[in-house]
Amino acid sequence: MRRHLAHLLALAVLALGTTVWAQTTGSSGNDDNSDLKNDRKDLRQDKKDLQADRKDIHQDKKDLAQDRTDRNQDRRDLKNDIADRNQDRRDLNKDITDRNQDRRDINKDQKDLANDRADLRRDRDACEDGKANCNKTDIAKDRKDIANDRKDLSNDRKDLRSDNRDIANDRKDLHKDNRDIANDKHDLRADNRDIQNDKKDLHNDRKDARKDKKDIRHDRRDIHRDRHGK
Repeated sequence: MRRHLAHLLALAVLALGTTVWAQTTGSSGNDDNSDLKNDRKDLRQDKKDLQADRKDIHQDKKDLAQDRTDRNQDRRDLKNDIADRNQDRRDLNKDITDRNQDRRDINKDQKDLANDRADLRRDRDACEDGKANCNKTDIAKDRKDIANDRKDLSNDRKDLRSDNRDIANDRKDLHKDNRDIANDKHDLRADNRDIQNDKKDLHNDRKDARKDKKDIRHDRRDIHRDRHGK
């Protein structure tokens, strides 16, 4: 009877041990499968992240190239606008010189006109008084000189008005050139800021790509470990 009870007890212990071992083995297998699924999921996500980073890097390179092109164009615009301003300054100085010369010419024409009128009065007075130095040819010459003086004075005044208009236009052009130069410098500073930002973005995206590659290697190593139980 005692041996029968001992035999039953041994069978019960053996059955219990088998059950516990089976449960332990099943739990371990489930954990391994779960880890493998998670590692594969991480691998897929890291590959997607790497692909997205590569797209970002490609776009950053395009943005950087475009910003450099814009900066080069703005530099050319600035150089051209400075050349235009220098030319407008030369034109303004020349027009001011021409205007000053026209004013001197007008003063000379007015003096010549006054002298010719004085000569005409003297010649007329000499003829009216019956003096010996009366010469009607001199009177005709004086009248011709006066007509020429008036013509010269009219032309010089016309030139003076034209020079004043040119000076006003030159100053307007000069003001526009200064405004264009200020805008070009503003654009150039903005381009330089954009280039720096693009470089920073490119650096960060490349850093992210390197991290994603590292994560992918780790994920593949984890998958290999989960498959082979190493």
